[in-house]
Amino acid sequence: MKNILKKLLLGKATRGPKSKFNPLEKRFQNIKAIWNNDHEDDNGLEKIVRLLLSSSQLLFPGIYIKYLANKKGVEYEDLAVDFYVLLKVWFPLLILINHWQVYHWVIGILIYVFLETVFYIPTLIFASDMFSRPRSYKRSMLLLFFNYLEISFAFAVLYSCDNYLNKPFLHWFDAIYFSIITSSSIGYGDYHPVTTIGKFLVTTQALLFLFFVVLFLNFFSSKIKAKGYFDHENPD
Repeated sequence: MKNILKKLLLGKATRGPKSKFNPLEKRFQNIKAIWNNDHEDDNGLEKIVRLLLSSSQLLFPGIYIKYLANKKGVEYEDLAVDFYVLLKVWFPLLILINHWQVYHWVIGILIYVFLETVFYIPTLIFASDMFSRPRSYKRSMLLLFFNYLEISFAFAVLYSCDNYLNKPFLHWFDAIYFSIITSSSIGYGDYHPVTTIGKFLVTTQALLFLFFVVLFLNFFSSKIKAKGYFDHENPD
């Protein structure tokens, strides 16, 4: 049974070459590369934003989970990231189903891990110097889909925290329904914001998903054809 699970979850990843640098070392190299203009001749606001984006990943648990899992092997690093992403998808669902919105510390944790995903997307686009292409593009696209679900479910929790809309949600799935409809810009009209906070949340979600879908997916699909995130090769 153990061998079956290992074959299912790890596959042939154990045969891949081990990187000379762990995830934390790569992140610090990334920040250094941006600072020294190793790959981009940027300055001013662009360079400041790229440095902030790259440094922001050090504020969240994802990179430290990758670092700890990497000590056991590169295949376990990928597996740990997969489980972490799935956990972040399930967390807002658990909040909705169990009505945990009344606990402010729960909402605080939700916003914290939600911001990690929000910052990760522009970091990958604008501030990932020194990072080579992923081992699997299909896996990257699958994780991107789960990122989309996570953000949608997180907004659903935020909508359900108070009476921001024209009528209350009668079921926990109503919040998810409204969030998905908002992100897709359909807008049936059965639910709509009536408070300033509600309008702010809807506007933020619409702008975020415009950025997420149009900019990132267009970037990612073009890089798939080029067989790499970036023009340079970096096997480490």
